[in-house]
Amino acid sequence: MITLAQLQLQTHTVLGLTFLLASMAGVLIHRSHFCTMGAISDWVIMGDHTRAKQWALAVAVAMGGFGLMAWSGWISPLNTIYASSQLTWLSLLSGGLLFGAGMVLSSGCPSKSLIRLGAGNLKSLVVLMAMGISALATMRGLTAVWRVNAMDQVTLGTGPGPFVGQWLASASGWALSLSWLISACVVSGLLLFWIFKDRQPMAWSFVLSGVGMGAVVVALWWVSGVGGFVPEHPETLEPVFLATASGRMESMSLTAPVAYWWDAFMYFSDGSKRVTLGMAVVLGLLAGALGSALLQGTFRWDGFTQTSDLTRHLLGGTLMGMGGVMALGCSVGQGLSGLSTLSLGSFIATLGMVLGAVAVLQWQLHRAQAEA
Repeated sequence: MITLAQLQLQTHTVLGLTFLLASMAGVLIHRSHFCTMGAISDWVIMGDHTRAKQWALAVAVAMGGFGLMAWSGWISPLNTIYASSQLTWLSLLSGGLLFGAGMVLSSGCPSKSLIRLGAGNLKSLVVLMAMGISALATMRGLTAVWRVNAMDQVTLGTGPGPFVGQWLASASGWALSLSWLISACVVSGLLLFWIFKDRQPMAWSFVLSGVGMGAVVVALWWVSGVGGFVPEHPETLEPVFLATASGRMESMSLTAPVAYWWDAFMYFSDGSKRVTLGMAVVLGLLAGALGSALLQGTFRWDGFTQTSDLTRHLLGGTLMGMGGVMALGCSVGQGLSGLSTLSLGSFIATLGMVLGAVAVLQWQLHRAQAEA
């Protein structure tokens, strides 16, 4: 049996590897401008699919990697935070809509805000503060009471399970691990076909950044699900995934971890706070973006010059915090990590985010045309 000292060392190793991977992702996002909101706005405003394909490539790589690990038996999707017997579809869809609207008003999702803050943008600090406060309220405060007593009560049964792989196994009679691999290969294959079907190829920088982000998500699944898994805790004698806030296997997600940092900052002395995998991801993204900006010579302080701009970012951050908790993840937590598992809930939440972002972008376009 593992000792408590070994357990602590293993926990520190998990957090260290997570920080390292997140730092690499921070450099990658800063250099490649990888952004979910940017991908949607490029498509809606300019008809440019390039960054949408970059994002889809990251999803395809993450799906393929997760499917391979599930098929090999390294991890079980049933141990992830996306495994649930009931589908809170109204919370997922409504949260996605709020989050999508918020990330447009905030000029980017939480990952983009962290990258910009690392490069000196103080607007992003305001966004992250508003998002963290509203996320904490939606998890534990007044908004949480409304969410739990109203939105979360509207559910659907998941039938064979909350994952596409389970539905395929039920319909085909194949082994669950094989069904997960086949479903991952089919969906990621369709995405890859759409990405590379045009005669004009994507620039290598976009290809490498998409592959890199997908690989980081897969690597974090491995760190959490393999490197951080202990079959028998020395005190509880139960299986445990080290350093995760949920007690389950996790990958990259940002809304709740940002909130946990603000919570720790305000209430660290109560002795119950600990650094989790998600919090290490937040810190790593900041560090990677800061290092990249300093090396590029692009670090500079930036802030608000108009009250209307401040109001818009405060509202956007608040909507992202509420929506991210209701949707059980942000555009990375559901749009990359969640989709990599082929979770039905992740498809609903991501659809809501896209619809919310498109609606606000269209509103901004009409408003700009009316003012012109």
